[in-house]
Amino acid sequence: MVDEANAAASHPPRVVVGISGASGVIYGVRALDALRELGVESHLVVSRAALLTLSQETDLSADDLTGRADVVHRLADVGATIASGSFRTLGMLVAPCSVRTMSEIATGVTSSLLTRAADVTLKERRPLVLMVRETPLHLGHLRTLVSLAEMGAIIAPPVPAFYARPETVADLVDQSVGRALDALGLDWSAVRRWQGLAPA
Repeated sequence: MVDEANAAASHPPRVVVGISGASGVIYGVRALDALRELGVESHLVVSRAALLTLSQETDLSADDLTGRADVVHRLADVGATIASGSFRTLGMLVAPCSVRTMSEIATGVTSSLLTRAADVTLKERRPLVLMVRETPLHLGHLRTLVSLAEMGAIIAPPVPAFYARPETVADLVDQSVGRALDALGLDWSAVRRWQGLAPA
């Protein structure tokens, strides 16, 4: 029998990154950058709407985005490694997570590899971190988020942390991404940690 330590050592640490079509595609971009810095293998799946958002919100091309990932999976490839629970990962981050994507995950009726991979993450009891990007939220949204939380998902909207004294939009983005990666057990140096109240 192979013990757990040897089994864990048989593959590199991996994280699945899903980028869906909500505003805030830069969160997914920076998550890929962070994983590369941390030496964590990234498996990327991107929705078609996310590629449209990428062109509207950044100067990056689709190739610029996919070039940041170690492995890129086609959205329709439901036979990909990340569609199976036997493919070991640290978990999955959806950054940003659209309302449509969160709704598919909540129902288990998945129509793409992105939402299938998220469903697999939940069923395997691995961390699924959803950077939900929508406001204001109506009651249906809130009930869906409660349902996801009850299933074990971590709801992590990208909320600014002003105690970190951000000076740029990039500071705000990196702080939110880093805090989302915390939920996957990853410590990114870009995060500014709370050091307690300064002496009066």
